[in-house]
Amino acid sequence: MNKEGQIRVIVLALIRDGNRIFVSEGYDPTKQSIFYRALGGGVEFGETSRIALIREFQEEIQAELTNIRYLSCIENLFTFNGKQGHEIIQLYECDFADSKFYHIESLTFSETPERQHRALWIDISRFKSGELRLVPEVFFDFL
Repeated sequence: MNKEGQIRVIVLALIRDGNRIFVSEGYDPTKQSIFYRALGGGVEFGETSRIALIREFQEEIQAELTNIRYLSCIENLFTFNGKQGHEIIQLYECDFADSKFYHIESLTFSETPERQHRALWIDISRFKSGELRLVPEVFFDFL
C-alpha cells in the first residue's frame, strides 16, 4: 500500500482462458466487501512496467509470462479501507508460459508475510452480472 497523498504506479496483467480471467481476491475492511482485481504490483524506480510485471509474477506466484502485449494506461482514483488512493495502472494482456496455471482452482500467495491473498479463475459473466465486484470498473472496457 502506498502512503496517503502519493500517486502509485502499478502494473496489472489481464490473463484470460476462454470466458475466465485470472484475478486476486481482496477485502476492504471499512466497506466489509470482497473485490477482485487482476494480478500485478508496484513498478519500482528504474524498472519498466513490463519488467515489473515479469518480476511481480515471479515473486508472488513463481509464474513465467508469455505473449506479453501492452494494452493501456488507466488512471484509478479509489477509496480503500477508508483512505483515498490514486494509481496509474499500466495494463498488459499476457498468457502463462506453463499450462499448469490454467488448471489450478486457486492458489494462495503473500505480498508481505502478514498479507495473504488468493488468486483464482473467475468467469467474466459473474463480474458483468454484478454478482462479484471487479476493480477498477474501467477494466470492463478490456473484457
